[in-house]
Amino acid sequence: MSEGKARRGVVQISEVANGLIDPVLAKRAGINTMLLGSWDEIAGQEFADCTRPEKIAWPRRASEIGAEGGYQPGVLTIACEGARALFLTHAQGELIQRINGFFGFHAIGQVRIVQKPVSAPPKRKGRPRPLAGEAARRLEAMVEGIESEALKTALTRLGTAVLSSRR
Repeated sequence: MSEGKARRGVVQISEVANGLIDPVLAKRAGINTMLLGSWDEIAGQEFADCTRPEKIAWPRRASEIGAEGGYQPGVLTIACEGARALFLTHAQGELIQRINGFFGFHAIGQVRIVQKPVSAPPKRKGRPRPLAGEAARRLEAMVEGIESEALKTALTRLGTAVLSSRR
């Protein structure tokens, strides 16, 4: 954010949002918005639609636990939908290489796959309210010349949805 303060003029909202969101993601999940934004390219066409990175569990530093040793790679938890998790398990070696290539160092040593829905289920909209008054008469006049009952019913349903008020 210090770069943004030195620069005058227009600032993209994504820069501001990433500056606010990245520290929270880093603290809670160990990931950043760059990983989330690039996930489709990292996971590839085969897994982009059915997977999502959840968190990275970094091991405790060797200096904190009193042991000797160097850097330890983290464990990436990936949410995957249904049976595609089996295919992801077989491709996890290649996925780890792609993720480490993205980070530019050996950041991830293992992938943990959790089966759960990735995309939110589509919201079902309720039926529109029946039309009353002038709108109902206007719709009836529009469809009165149609001979096919199936087409007339479909157009009445469409007209009701279009002409009904949204609240």
